[in-house]
Amino acid sequence: MEKEIVNKVALSGIITIDLETFYPQGNRVVLDIKEHLFQGLILKEKDFREFVKNEDWSKYTDKFVALICSADAVVPTWAYMLLAIKLEPYVKKVVFGDLETLETILYNEILNKLNFDEYKDARVVIKGCGHLPVPKAAYVEITRLLRPIVKSVMYGEACSMVPLYKQRKQI
Repeated sequence: MEKEIVNKVALSGIITIDLETFYPQGNRVVLDIKEHLFQGLILKEKDFREFVKNEDWSKYTDKFVALICSADAVVPTWAYMLLAIKLEPYVKKVVFGDLETLETILYNEILNKLNFDEYKDARVVIKGCGHLPVPKAAYVEITRLLRPIVKSVMYGEACSMVPLYKQRKQI
């Protein structure tokens, strides 16, 4: 007599959320102001404005752009603002910060637009270990958004979940 194999995970009612499914497609680019500093230290307004005027901003079309200055230099805020003005008509998104900051901002925007009604009183596992650069901040944000409405939050894979939160029964 053969014993039937039962998939207990499938029967558990656990909902898996894979943050990679929300990953915005598109090229990520870092625009480093360092390349436009005088002797790598000083932003000269006239030279910088000349660069901004002559740059072909269309090369950033449909890209996600992170603005940084990797040099230990004081860059006035208006310089980043001027770059954002020039990039905005072309890019999908422009942010101040590195690539992780860019990913964090993208994920926060996406997650905060989602309707979480389907997760009310659900047991949820947030899938980990993917192939795309999902920032840790996205895991924190989705946990923050889910905690008030779900029965439980776990992390990992259905076969090896780490319990994080379990709603207390109300009397």
